[in-house]
Amino acid sequence: MSTTYDVRTSAAEGVDAAVHAIRRGQLVVFRTDTVYGLAADAFSPAAVGKLLEAKGRGRDMPTPVLVPNLRTLDGLLDVVPPVARELAEAFWPGALTMVVQHAATLAWDLGETKGTVALRMPLDPVALNVLEQTGPLAVSSANRSGLPPANDCAEAARQLGTAVEVYLDGGDCGEPVPSTIVDLTSDEPTVLRLGALSLDELRSVVPGLVEPA
Repeated sequence: MSTTYDVRTSAAEGVDAAVHAIRRGQLVVFRTDTVYGLAADAFSPAAVGKLLEAKGRGRDMPTPVLVPNLRTLDGLLDVVPPVARELAEAFWPGALTMVVQHAATLAWDLGETKGTVALRMPLDPVALNVLEQTGPLAVSSANRSGLPPANDCAEAARQLGTAVEVYLDGGDCGEPVPSTIVDLTSDEPTVLRLGALSLDELRSVVPGLVEPA
């Protein structure tokens, strides 16, 4: 059975319920600064499996990970590339996703990642409150694969139903705008997808950034 909490006026009860659900290996939906996200414990393969099943998505499309702060980079990567730190300091929290090589010793299974992970720190107080208590979360857009991302809680619930234990209703996201994705897994930082951040904004920090093909 799913429970929805309106976190627009008082978030404490909903955040507490979401944190407990995550710790039990259940799924949670909350608003981010881009679209609504479907979240699971990144370090629980069973929970990530539930997320992929809820979305109708295969392991060939690995799940991104949301983090609570910049310090988390040092725990998830063996070596943090200077360019990753520069971009994170400039655009986190916010709509920048960075694809990086994660530490080989991490006990997680996000799908067929080939040793990489897509990381982002969201600009949303409720999402950050949850993340601060749970640590990194595997988070994908709150929709069934092939359908438009949900920009309000009701649409997320319509698509995902009882697969989700806790829904946090933070109101309408407005027109969905995806994050900008930058690949930092090679010597040549490359934009994989332009979204909320423009190429000019990114190049103000990393002048040599390669634009999408």
